[in-house]
Order: sequence, then structure tokens, then C-alpha cells
Amino acid sequence: MKSEHYDVLNVDGGRPVKMWTRGVPVEEGARQQLANTARMPFIYKHMAAMPDVHLGKGSTIGSVIPTLGAVIPAAVGVDIGCGMMAAKTTLSANDLPDNLGPLRSAIERSVPHGMSPKTRGFKGRDKGSWDTPPQAVDHAWMVLKDEFDVICQKTPKLKNTNNYKHLGTLGTGNHFIEICLDEQGFVWFMLHSGSRGVGNAIGSHFIEVAKQDMRTQLANLPDQDLAYLKEGTQHYEDYVEAVGWAQKFARMNREVMMQNLIAAVRTVIRKPFETHVEEVNCHHNYVQKEHHFGKDVLVTRKGAVSAREGELGIIPGSMGARSYIVRGKGNPESFHSCSHGAGRTMSRTEAKRRYSVDDQVRATEGVECRKDAGVIDEIPMAYKDIDAVMEAQSDLVEVVHTLKQIVCVKG
Repeated sequence: MKSEHYDVLNVDGGRPVKMWTRGVPVEEGARQQLANTARMPFIYKHMAAMPDVHLGKGSTIGSVIPTLGAVIPAAVGVDIGCGMMAAKTTLSANDLPDNLGPLRSAIERSVPHGMSPKTRGFKGRDKGSWDTPPQAVDHAWMVLKDEFDVICQKTPKLKNTNNYKHLGTLGTGNHFIEICLDEQGFVWFMLHSGSRGVGNAIGSHFIEVAKQDMRTQLANLPDQDLAYLKEGTQHYEDYVEAVGWAQKFARMNREVMMQNLIAAVRTVIRKPFETHVEEVNCHHNYVQKEHHFGKDVLVTRKGAVSAREGELGIIPGSMGARSYIVRGKGNPESFHSCSHGAGRTMSRTEAKRRYSVDDQVRATEGVECRKDAGVIDEIPMAYKDIDAVMEAQSDLVEVVHTLKQIVCVKG
């Protein structure tokens, strides 16, 4: 079955999967994962696969999973609330220094990232070599603390996690901070991160709870990571509360980092400038209740962005490719969704095996960033062609701004 913009994967014993993947390669393992999830009895109407779809844990990254009466914790994943934030400034390319190295260094000092002692969670924000002011962190934590205390009363093990300590930190892997130029030469600040250690703990805990609750039925599932929590149970209610809080934490984490990023830039660029001329802050790993096709359903976006009509979103490319600020078209067949990026074409291990530091240097020419063995797994060639990805979802979003990074800080 075909439509003008998507193909349909018909699944024996399950719901169909509408796939916006024309012109974009999809690995067979990802197709099998989509089919496995589509066979779950509580999938509502159909699933949607975005053009960046690729193999994940239990469910594919780049999928939209609408459910009635149940939620799959592993489909939401452990990087709960991971997403993007971007802010346009009044700065232009002409306002930037010729040497961007000090700008990157200032950002790296101001936003804890990677596996530094601070991001591993040793006590005290006065230790380490970071310039991060504690005020923004403390204010954000006061907003989050009371609800977190309630959650910890129900799940005490979550109290001993990196919660406050990770607020305002970037993390590792594909998380990043970038300074970009748009099509008119205006400077944008952009970053990618989520709920950090506490979100990981919440996700991991409830994935195991779901498996324990279903221990007599696990053998009947196509994948144990599709274990689910049923609506009306205490564990379901506890999970929905905890995951909602983690998503708030993720959003505020990005806001705190953006404040510290802006402060860092001001130490290098002395010209006065305004920020947030345009602003977007959106999740791409999350679950929330929405209304689709006449019913209130839970929509899990595992590597997908909400794209309601008129809603702004962010679709980043790789370290050496363009990124896009987009406006949703509100396509009902995708459950008002679009891709969350380019999507990987190979594992991190395979990227490290296949490419060298010299390849990384060539692929990131013109970008002030790390060019060492530690980031080869993020080399642009490990990702799908962002232009093909955008073309495949032209009925889901329209491009508002095209951004090209000039500075990139990797976790």
C-alpha cells in the first residue's frame, strides 16, 4: 500500500506501520523491530516511522507509538526528555572573532560535559574547573525538588541518583552544544541533552518493573524490552508521574545550559547582543497524552518530534551537516510528528572501526570542534543524509531556518 508520501509496512497479527522513508535506507533489523512493536495489542490505529528510523533497544529510534491502556517504558527509553533547544541572537557572522577557539574554550569551561568529575556527581559546585554560576541551577532545582521528593517517597532508590548534581550538564555521546549561522548570517545557539543520570535511573527502574510485572508473560512477547505497564495499576501511575517529572527536568536542564552558554559567549564577544529573538525547546524522547483520531491516547515519540500545525521544532544534522528549524504541518497520519535528526547508519563501534582521525578532520572542515579519536563515533558519515531525510518528510514539516554550525562542543 502506498500514499503520496509514505509507504505502509503491513504486519501479520499487528497494526500497520506508516513509513516516511522514501529515498532513505532502512536496515532490516529496524523493520523487524517496528513489526514487533506493531504486534502489541494496545497499539492504536497504526504506528509511524520517521525517515531517521534505525535500530534501538526494544523499539526503533525514529518511531511514533500510540497506545491505549498501556505504556512501554523501554520504548520511551532511559534518556527521558532528551531533546533540543535553539535560540536566535542579534549577532551576525561579522560579529564573531576570526579565531573561534577561545569561544569554544569558554563554552567548555561554562557547561559541564563529558565524563568530568563534576558531571559524575562529586559534591559541591565550587570544585572543578567550571565557570558555571550556581544561581540558575539552584533556581531550577527549587522548581523541581518538591515533586521529586514525592516521587522518591514511592521509589526511594531514585533519591541516591545524580539529580541536582546533573542539572545544567550536557552529558556524553551525541549530546552537543553548537554555535550556528542561519541563511541570513544570524548567529544561533543550539544544544542537545536530556534528563541525565536521574532520567536514566527512572527509565531503567521502570523497565525492570515492567519485566517483573510480566514475568509469567515475557515469553509471549516478541522482545522482552516490549514489557509494558497496564493503565490502572500503581506501577503505571508511578511511571507516568516519574516520567513526566523527568521530562520537566530535561527541559529545565537545557534552559540552564542555554543561560550559561550565553554568559560564556558574552565573555568573548563584548558587543552587546540580545538572545531568544526566536526560541525552540522540544523533546524527542518522551511520552505524553494527546488526542488523535477521536481518542485520548498516550503517544511515545522515541526519537521523534511533535509537529502540530504551526509548532516549531529542531531537526539537527551531524557535526558536519546542516540543521533545520522547522514548522509542523500537523499531519494526522504521523500523529503530528517528524524526525528528530538524521539518524545513524552504523553503530558507534563500526564508525570507529571504519574511520580515522584524518577522516574526522576532513569531514568537519570549517567547524571549530574536537577532531580526535574520542569523537570518531560521531563522524558525519555515520549518519544518514540529512537532505534525503528532509525530503522524505516534506509533508510533515516546512523549513523555517537552515543552520550551519561553526562551533561544536561534544559531550
